[in-house]
Amino acid sequence: MANGAKSKFNGEKRCSQNIILALEERGFCATLSKDRKTARLESRLLSDFLPAIRRSSIAWVDYVVDDFDRDAAKCASQLGFSELLVKNLLKNQRSGYEDLEKEMGILLPAIIVDGFEVKLHPLLILLNNKIIVTLHTSEAKRFFRVRRYAETLLHKLPKSAPQKDKMTHLLIRLIDENNARNFDHLREIEEHGDSLSQHLSDPKTPREKLSPLIYQMKHALIVYLGGLWATVDALNSLRYGDAELLTDEPRLIGRIGALVNEVNIHIGLAEHLSEVLASGLEVLQSIYNNQLQILNNRLALLVGWLTIIGTALLVPNTIATIASSAAFDLGPEDRDWYLALLALSTVLAILLAWWTVKKMGLLPSKPDSD
Repeated sequence: MANGAKSKFNGEKRCSQNIILALEERGFCATLSKDRKTARLESRLLSDFLPAIRRSSIAWVDYVVDDFDRDAAKCASQLGFSELLVKNLLKNQRSGYEDLEKEMGILLPAIIVDGFEVKLHPLLILLNNKIIVTLHTSEAKRFFRVRRYAETLLHKLPKSAPQKDKMTHLLIRLIDENNARNFDHLREIEEHGDSLSQHLSDPKTPREKLSPLIYQMKHALIVYLGGLWATVDALNSLRYGDAELLTDEPRLIGRIGALVNEVNIHIGLAEHLSEVLASGLEVLQSIYNNQLQILNNRLALLVGWLTIIGTALLVPNTIATIASSAAFDLGPEDRDWYLALLALSTVLAILLAWWTVKKMGLLPSKPDSD
């Protein structure tokens, strides 16, 4: 009993620790002060980050929200952003760009793949002259890896660079991290596509099982491509928007263009995967059509031979029926020519039926290779 109670206590303790860890992971803040000192905080309350943000020259806040429509504007206002900025961004379904001079925001899709189910979760990036905020749901875990070396990332920002350049550096790094997580999911779709190919290669796989799988993969690719195109739209708006808070330095603007080119490359890969799937469907349809044609040929061959056999039996049977009637007084002395008539009529009927069936194309000119 003591061991059981101890085990139960340990289980409850681990559960409590997991809950506390989850609450701590809800909010994260990394700051860089003017004297190049870095700091990091973890808390479930955004208000705990405000003192550190005021003392910093650059800060990054990553926060997990449960409901964007309900919590995003509230969280943004706690960090000094206007609700108008958030509401304008959330009007768009997949991506958006909003520049209000002293503050700006970008809405990007965070792609999540589970099997053939692809979902686009919103990722909201807000920034002003000293802080960048990333808001996302718990499903769209994007920056937990970046949190580990956030202080190093801030410390590596060019010391002598203008504030706009530093903010642009950090923004590009966060967008690149989101893109990298999105690109990883294309590999998952390819892996599930390989399992689908295995089903396609098995002739025993029923068509009613293949059809839903093919539709699910096509739908997954369409949703995934939609997320990538939405990312391109947002990045192009950022690239050509000439925001006051971002740099005009050509090299950094070129890095944003490099992000766009990278997304376009993965769009091409996804489209190529879609083309491969389409060609596989064409091959599958050709196989089914070929199998149906072979079945039709075999049925036609069976009909042809049944016609010949039926004629061979029907003609002599008809002659025998007519000759046995009372209108014909046949005796034993008529047996020889009667049998000769039956044999000759049978042979002629078979030849005539064979010629007719052959003329109709029911019999192959050469033996079937199958």
